[in-house]
Amino acid sequence: MIVGAALVELHVHGSQSLKEKRGVVRSVVQRIRNRFNVSVAEVGGQGTWQRAVVGITTVGNDARTVRSVLDRVVEFVEGTGLAEVTNSDVEIVTLEHGDGEGAADEDDREDPA
Repeated sequence: MIVGAALVELHVHGSQSLKEKRGVVRSVVQRIRNRFNVSVAEVGGQGTWQRAVVGITTVGNDARTVRSVLDRVVEFVEGTGLAEVTNSDVEIVTLEHGDGEGAADEDDREDPA
């Protein structure tokens, strides 16, 4: 299984309150959810008026596809014009299943007692 995660740091220009910033961040998050099949949440900067950090994750079976999805999400956020992307980082992690495809983990097996 391939897990991809991205952190996108945003600067919300002209925001004069947490309420204004949260409205913009909610809009960005909802647009990402509507357009891409990813998980997304605000994960940092909650106490600041103009800075937010959004976390995005997705999974798949091909690293190139997972990376492509996250790169397109970052490009999409940049293109919305709602906030400036000041920094972004994408990480791809491969998780191997130890005992073959479809085999149950020890924790997943039924107790024989």
